[in-house]
Order: sequence, then structure tokens, then C-alpha cells
Amino acid sequence: MASDAARERYLLADGLRGLAVVNMVAYHFLYDVMVVLGRNPRWYALPPVHLWQQGICWSFILIAGFSWQLGRAHNLRRGLLLNFWGLVITGVTLIALPSEAIWFGILNFIGCAVLLTVPLDRALSRLPAGPGAAVSFLLFLLFKPVQRGYLGLGSWELLRLPEGLYSLKLLTPLGFPYPGFRSSDFFPLLPWFFLFLTGYFFYGLFLRRKRWRRAALRPLPLLTPVGQKSLLIYLLHQPLCLLIAWLFFR
Repeated sequence: MASDAARERYLLADGLRGLAVVNMVAYHFLYDVMVVLGRNPRWYALPPVHLWQQGICWSFILIAGFSWQLGRAHNLRRGLLLNFWGLVITGVTLIALPSEAIWFGILNFIGCAVLLTVPLDRALSRLPAGPGAAVSFLLFLLFKPVQRGYLGLGSWELLRLPEGLYSLKLLTPLGFPYPGFRSSDFFPLLPWFFLFLTGYFFYGLFLRRKRWRRAALRPLPLLTPVGQKSLLIYLLHQPLCLLIAWLFFR
């Protein structure tokens, strides 16, 4: 079954990624108008906007974890490529828009998650998919408040973390930002790597269900081609969104 799956192209996954891309472009355009150009700086903090932003991010990361298993032969190259473009975006934002500079954004996170899973794959593949996905998602929820200094569920504090973890700049990509750290797009390994692993383990559940696999072979009209060009669109969309916003809403 696994070998058959490796030869199949799950166009539905591309389509769902395409849906996330469309939402990402719309979100970033509105962010440029409201926040960067100052139309409504508080827009970003509105609960519906926050939920929208989180839904986009969760979609990208879950699909990336799921897709890791489909691209085993190219994961090393893919991880390095994503990190390269993530660093390019950091450099460009530092020069062009330093107030909105991106440090360890989603491309760097996914690139590091892809690379980190390469040596872990042998051990992870021995774990049952169902419990693996459930435990990974629970750990993601528990580590979600790590940037606020504790582990827990929402506002419920289970364990207060040592303050020393947040004093070293080198630990910032792990999820322990130092005082004064700021990034307009920040996805540290904790908690997001556990969400990536949730997608990784979900692939094992997916393989066992022939009906899911048959359904996943079907493309989503318009969205599947978008999902197949997601990296290119990601690299090009933000300067275009900012230019259009500046021309019409400054």
C-alpha cells in the first residue's frame, strides 16, 4: 500500500494548500493596508482576524508534515531550499521594511522541521500513527504558551519555565524569545514542530483508508494549481500586495 501511495499524486493536498495560499494572500494584503499603512493598527489583534491567521498557519504546517512522507527522496534538498529563501526574506525585509522585519518566519520553520524530521524518521515511523498524532497535537497545545513563559492549556498554567531560557538569543528559534525580540512573522520550533508531527503521523492514518486515498486523488478546481506553485506565490505575493496597497490605500 505504501509503495502504491508513493506513486500517487494526492491533488487534494495541493488543493488544500492552494486554499491556504489564497487566504494568505488576502490576509497579507489586508495586513499591509491596515497595519503597515496605518489604516487600523489594531486590526491584527481582533479575535476573528487572529483566528483567520492561525487557521492559515495551521493549514500550511499540517500539510507540510503530511507531505514530508510523500517527498522522502527530496526532503533534504527541500529543507535547505526553504531555509535559503527564508533567510532571503529576512534580508529583504531588514533592508526594505525594517519595522516589519521577519526573523525565523514560516519558511525557516518548515525548512528546519523538514530537516529535523530526516534523522528522526526511523524512530518516528515505528510509532503507531493514531497515538502519535494525538500525542503530538496534545504537546502542541501544551507548548503553545511557551513564548509567554509557561506550559499549559490556554491561560491554565501547568509549568512555569526558567527565565534563563529567555535570556539567550540563540534559543529564540526554539521558542524562547529574548527580551525586546520582535518579528512580524515568527514560527519557532516550539510549539510548531509538534503540529508538523501531527501532520506527519496523520499520513499513516490516511494510508489505511482507501476511501480517503481515492478522494485525495481528485483536484480542487483552480486551487490545486495554486497549491502546486505555493513557494513561488509566497515569494512574490508580499511585495506585490504591498505595492498595490501603497498605490491605492496610502
